[in-house]
Amino acid sequence: MITKQIFPITYIFSEIKISLLTVTLIGVVVDVFPLFFPGILPDIPISIATTLGIAISILISFKVNQSYDRWWEARKVWGEIVNDSRTLVLQLKMYADANNPMIKTIAYRQIAWCYSLGQSLRNTDPFKNLNGLISDAELKEIQAQKNIPLGILNFQTESIKKLFDEGKLDGFSRLQLEGTLAQLTASMGKCERIKNTVFPTTYRKGLHLAIYLFVIFLAMSEPLRLSVILEVFILVIISMVFFFLEKAAFRLQDPFENQPTDTPVTSIARTIDINLRQLVSETDLPKPVESDDFYIM
Repeated sequence: MITKQIFPITYIFSEIKISLLTVTLIGVVVDVFPLFFPGILPDIPISIATTLGIAISILISFKVNQSYDRWWEARKVWGEIVNDSRTLVLQLKMYADANNPMIKTIAYRQIAWCYSLGQSLRNTDPFKNLNGLISDAELKEIQAQKNIPLGILNFQTESIKKLFDEGKLDGFSRLQLEGTLAQLTASMGKCERIKNTVFPTTYRKGLHLAIYLFVIFLAMSEPLRLSVILEVFILVIISMVFFFLEKAAFRLQDPFENQPTDTPVTSIARTIDINLRQLVSETDLPKPVESDDFYIM
């Protein structure tokens, strides 16, 4: 997640450099072509370019809104994960004997689940940061599974059932804990739905083509028949706004792609880590994830 209001200009150009190079080429070709083939390229009324520019602005606005909705939904889901993770441990402390070692086991396993879920959504190593949080036997068992976070939740369910079977939880307590685990499972499903639902690619391709058409029409319009350098500069500046907004919307629509615009799942998981360790009376707490640049992951 981008945390700074001002971020490096190099980041902007790294995102849209190919598009800007294409615009530069278009500007040079449109300006130089008539020198060798006079009268071939007609003068396009600037009203065509301005009309197309207005249409592009509306389309980009729509796409930005839709993409932000996806990003914000992901952020809300992870907010629910924070609340439910805390609730799970608090319920255990309230319903079971506070000295029961199973509470700490479940708390650590919940921390592992949060880390693993975030890493799985980003297609990175789901076992990273899990050392010391779950037992070697459990690690070995879930390594054979395709959905690692689901495997960890399964161990949570078994632990709650074991507490109930041993008489350390009553029926009401078990129902409350099952409800919390169900909410965690639902949150995981929501994240997977966002991850696996593809934003229509034809929309982006059509928008990209429209921006290039806008640049061509603008370059061929009479008011922009200037020197090559000045004309290319104006085309690059105007198109840069469109391309950057379109690229920003493209990044936001996929909040789990290990990009600076991601939902900060690692930072959130670390917050949960700190909170749950405090709840089980740990004093050696990890440090919050800090931003090394203009974003936090």
